[in-house]
Amino acid sequence: MRIHVLPTKAFKTFAISLYAGVPLEEGTVTSTALVPFVLRRGTAAYPETTQFRERLEELYGAGFGFDVYKRGDYQIVQFRMDTINDSFVQSKESLLGESFAFLGEVLTRPALENGSFRSSYVATERETVRKKLEAIVNDKIRYAAERCIEVMCEDEPFRLHPLGQRSDLDGITPDNLYKSYQDWLNGAILDLYVVGDTTPEEVEQLVKRHFGRNSSETGQYSSRFTPVTVSGVRTVEEKLDVNQGKLNMGLRTSITYKDDNYASALMYNGILGGYPHSKLFVNVREKESLAYYASSRYDGHKGIGTIQSGIESQNYGKAVDIIRKQLDELKAGNISDLELSQTKAMIRNLLSEIQDSAFELISFDFNRQLSGKERTALELLDQVEGTGAEDVKAAAETFHLDTIYFLTGQKEE
Repeated sequence: MRIHVLPTKAFKTFAISLYAGVPLEEGTVTSTALVPFVLRRGTAAYPETTQFRERLEELYGAGFGFDVYKRGDYQIVQFRMDTINDSFVQSKESLLGESFAFLGEVLTRPALENGSFRSSYVATERETVRKKLEAIVNDKIRYAAERCIEVMCEDEPFRLHPLGQRSDLDGITPDNLYKSYQDWLNGAILDLYVVGDTTPEEVEQLVKRHFGRNSSETGQYSSRFTPVTVSGVRTVEEKLDVNQGKLNMGLRTSITYKDDNYASALMYNGILGGYPHSKLFVNVREKESLAYYASSRYDGHKGIGTIQSGIESQNYGKAVDIIRKQLDELKAGNISDLELSQTKAMIRNLLSEIQDSAFELISFDFNRQLSGKERTALELLDQVEGTGAEDVKAAAETFHLDTIYFLTGQKEE
């Protein structure tokens, strides 16, 4: 386990984040996603879910939660705790120490029966994950975004949803899930973060006591990246019962988080569709009234850009043309000073807000672990401020349209 301590007196709480990362793989993605749902139900010391929650209340209402997501070709489970700083309460025990005891127990001493997970917890949480996956299908904006990635990355682990696949859930039993949990815990790359009024020495002792692990540098995320060459644009149309067409596009770029020109790619995405002043919003939605929404995202860990828009199905051809025109405008360097300054202002706000949130500080630093790139928020801000139209144009030339995915209604025109 790698230990990262950001000592500060700026917050009245301790923020604790534990990241456990494993490669995204079809055979393990669903069981890995299900594990934290079962772990949150109870531990050896607090086997009933009510006891588990009461223990958090005893810790002055400490917050506990988790997320499961993907970064590049890794599946990440993140556990979070936030607990009040001891100096603000009359507590006999150290709340930081008690929080570590609780989190260590959640991770390493789950509630068991007959040597494996409790069957009732597994059955209930299987349904929880099933409902979450079904909710994506029911939310057509999310569904179209996921399908675009599935089509675009059909031969890559990145096609997998971090919550897994519904078809795998019925085959998961308490026994095989417990085995998966042990494999996951022993194989995951573990990064533990603490932000608050503490020291690396104190945290190291707490980790030894409550996790049975030492700080070490074992387990590294691979930052190897092979850009995908785009040979042609793939177009896929699917029909479902939708009133409004969902037009999504996927782009490939060679620029990732660890590159020196990452700031230029951030600026490119911001000017293309990241903000309300962006080209997609202004030209596709406002001027042409072609889309109910139009925006873009950039995944710096995977080297992928995506465009999302909601359109009337009969406007498909026109919408594709005008979106492609925006991509061409950026490649031609047709970028106004106003677009540059507004985008820099938006990114500046986002980067300065990081300093106001302990978990945002943690999240930003975790990008360093994933990418192997040493870069502070201030350094990134300097790079953004120094980015000109030519730099954005150079970044634009690396973004190539790979996939067009269109979800349209089943009704006959």
